[in-house]
Amino acid sequence: MASKSKILFIGGTGYIGKFIVEASAKAGHESFALVRESSLSNPTKAETVDKFKSLGVKIVHGDLYDHDSLVKAIKLVDVVISTVGHGQLSDQVKIIAAIKEAGNVKVFPISDFGNDVDRTHAVDPAKTVFETKAKIHRAIKAEGIPHTYVASNFFAGYFLPTLAQAGATAPPRDKVVILGDGNPQAIFTKEEDIGTYTIRAVDDPRTLNKILYIRPRGNIYSFNELVSLWEKKIGKTLEKEYILEDQLLKNIQEASIPLNVILSISHSVFVKGDQTNFKIEPSFGVEASELYPDVKYTTVDEYLSHFV
Repeated sequence: MASKSKILFIGGTGYIGKFIVEASAKAGHESFALVRESSLSNPTKAETVDKFKSLGVKIVHGDLYDHDSLVKAIKLVDVVISTVGHGQLSDQVKIIAAIKEAGNVKVFPISDFGNDVDRTHAVDPAKTVFETKAKIHRAIKAEGIPHTYVASNFFAGYFLPTLAQAGATAPPRDKVVILGDGNPQAIFTKEEDIGTYTIRAVDDPRTLNKILYIRPRGNIYSFNELVSLWEKKIGKTLEKEYILEDQLLKNIQEASIPLNVILSISHSVFVKGDQTNFKIEPSFGVEASELYPDVKYTTVDEYLSHFV
């Protein structure tokens, strides 16, 4: 059996990054996390780094903005996974440059972990974010770097605990706001499962130079279906308010950061159906739960049961 790739994580202490680093370590990959010295003075980041160490992850001190430290870290591994935050998306060109200099990386899964940015109908500010990601895709392709993009769609932990209610801290018990007509289907996957699927793809030749779509059948729900499922669980019919597209677009324009970003992504998904309105063709993509049917993922139904 071929040996498992060594993986370097850039942005591994971030929201989705920590789940993928943990999945890598648990799957037996020699795992490295690039960590800035300044991160260790942040109690939350320091706690995450301590957890990484307990899992056997090697901590490499370096910085996205320090080219030499980046090249040195990349030379330790076979694969680089970037999970940097939105503020650093365009700076991933620095990772591309370092990979080219290091010359040893066989695959570079990029920091998408959301919608397929080349198949959206987003409005700003989400449109600009998606265009930034698409530019990085083109730069990777132009440099001939082997790659896998991960389109994980919605993080369950971000949307399901509130049923996608902006500003809420718990799922609705009386009234629910539904964006659009509630019919386009979205995909909600637990973060740990995103980590598992991503790491399974690393050494799989079927995912090379493709998009890995995480679309498990039990995680695909329209807004109306989601609300209906929740109503059954709590044994109550909720009052429903529909925010149709014209009003939602107005709300996006009037909102400030970060609400305008959240609403514009929600418009892309819940109104335009951008997570499910296209077929995955073998020429550009593969679906994770079909490739790895043995992965026991958490369904939306199971996830929501925790909040009843």
